[in-house]
Amino acid sequence: MTGSLEERVGPGPPSINKAWTDFLAHFPAILLIWVASIAISALGAFVYFLASLLGLAAAGGVEADRAAAIGLMLGQIGQLPFSILSSLVGVLLVAVPAMHYATGEIITVREAFKVLLRRPWRYLLAGFLFALATGIGLVLCILPGLAVALTGPIYVNRIFNTEIPVLDAFSSSFQVVYRSPEGRSFAGLQLLVWLIVALITVFTCGLGALLAVPVSTFYVQNAAYAKGLIRAQI
Repeated sequence: MTGSLEERVGPGPPSINKAWTDFLAHFPAILLIWVASIAISALGAFVYFLASLLGLAAAGGVEADRAAAIGLMLGQIGQLPFSILSSLVGVLLVAVPAMHYATGEIITVREAFKVLLRRPWRYLLAGFLFALATGIGLVLCILPGLAVALTGPIYVNRIFNTEIPVLDAFSSSFQVVYRSPEGRSFAGLQLLVWLIVALITVFTCGLGALLAVPVSTFYVQNAAYAKGLIRAQI
């Protein structure tokens, strides 16, 4: 699943029906990835609670505020590895559609984790860079963070499907999205998709997001190929 994106041919125009069909074909993998991510997060929350209690017990001789601060700090330290691992696993929910449209193959959960474990430090670095840039952008009047977020599908595709260095993948994703009419229309399409997903989530009390979010990731990735922003060899 590596090679130059520019040398590839897209999988065809996107549609809701196609995104739904592709989601169903990957449902076992998506479900197991989602369950694994939730389980890791839950384990991290338990470790946080346990470490906080141990910190409070160890600091029992100091004043209450200081003891609480020590417990909170230890809880956060204990939870950190689980938060990182959960984020690493969770990115597969976006990477699976990217890998599927890059190859035309059904991505199994075994294949997804095999890819993830092959270069975990690359994905951790890529995720940290993207989260940092998005966070800084949101602090700087929101719009810069939104601009970064809209490059996400292209960025994830380049990170998982090519050997492009992380910084180059990050900068080139901006060029792809914001230096052409097709790229800018792709950004607008994402905003529309986000709005639809948000409405579905609100009107179904959150339950609709369980389907709307993964289906939308397939739709958006497919749209990136259809607009010529990414190419795949199938």
